[in-house]
Amino acid sequence: MNQQGSKLALTLSTIAFAISFAVWGMIAPLAKSFQTTLHLTEWQVWGLIATPVLLGSIIRLPMGMLADKFGGRIVFGALLLFIALPAYMLTTTTTYQEMMFWALFLGMAGTSFSVGVAFTSKWFPPQQQGLALGIYGAGNIGQSLALFGVPLLTRTLGSWQTTFRVFALIALIYGIVFLLFARNAPVKAQPKPFKEMLKVLGTQPLAWLLSLFYFVTFGGFVALSIGLPKLLQEIFHVTKEDAGLRVAGFVLVATIMRPIGGWLSDKHGGANILRFVFAGAGLLALGMTTVTILPFTVGALGVAACVGLGNGAVFKLVPQHFTKDTGTVTGLVGAVGGLGGFFPPLLLGVIKTQTGAYALGFILLAVFCGICFVLNQKVFLRPESGTSAQPAQA
Repeated sequence: MNQQGSKLALTLSTIAFAISFAVWGMIAPLAKSFQTTLHLTEWQVWGLIATPVLLGSIIRLPMGMLADKFGGRIVFGALLLFIALPAYMLTTTTTYQEMMFWALFLGMAGTSFSVGVAFTSKWFPPQQQGLALGIYGAGNIGQSLALFGVPLLTRTLGSWQTTFRVFALIALIYGIVFLLFARNAPVKAQPKPFKEMLKVLGTQPLAWLLSLFYFVTFGGFVALSIGLPKLLQEIFHVTKEDAGLRVAGFVLVATIMRPIGGWLSDKHGGANILRFVFAGAGLLALGMTTVTILPFTVGALGVAACVGLGNGAVFKLVPQHFTKDTGTVTGLVGAVGGLGGFFPPLLLGVIKTQTGAYALGFILLAVFCGICFVLNQKVFLRPESGTSAQPAQA
């Protein structure tokens, strides 16, 4: 396959993914301002934040199927053009109901991951897909850029409306660029009907097992990046600025480790890397049960490194085991992973209310890692035969 074409496809899709995730994360940085301006209750403001996150996770599955059916170029390009609309229309809203309506459609930006994996993976042979998809997945730093960029631009430009319009314009322009310059990989396989695509979800348990793995790795990354600022301020009484810098370090470590996880998976196998990921994350999560900042910090950064590696490893296994259904299975895995970032913060709130501390939440993370370690060992790594699970035939 053309090496220059592969590099161009990876570059274009990674930038597209970063822009999409930046748009997806626009609302959260200004949530407190919206709460004050629109006189929102706590439930309303959390609903505003959660709406695009939840929808963006659930719709990943059908969007991945569309990418498999029609090709990633047209689907990704159209997605970028589409998300420019709610990004702009949010600036015209004057009520909470209007903002919720357009926030719902903004959630479509979160589906970009499954579309991009279906597009990118077809450009690379199996032995290079781990690194390629790891590099692509590093585009999730776009969400972190939104956390810092939206408040900064709002202060510089004078209003959040102007900032959102800038994001909308960037998505619109890049959507056109993507459609003009991106090309689908020259694959010979004919696209399958949607009904046949869905069969893989009912007949291949591996798809659901990989979803569980991603629920823990990517879900853990999202949940902690959302929840750590509040935890650090409550437990250790640090300032908002200090908490923000610490969380930035967490996000940066996890993002850097994702392509490394893919690269290591290319060399040693995704399941072998996951063995160390789940063992390491489980042990390091226990460090976060303390109320001493040094072991907590070591535990948090260690978990960040492990889940980053894990994210890269999981998406080495997806195209390896589901060559012809990459977009469909990526959509499922991505959807479950996204939900993994939605529910843990809610659970932490319940645990804090009932126990007065967050320690039980991190113990549960360690337990989940232990379960995943055992399942990975039994299904993908077979000690009795010395071989790993064979790719599913689709």
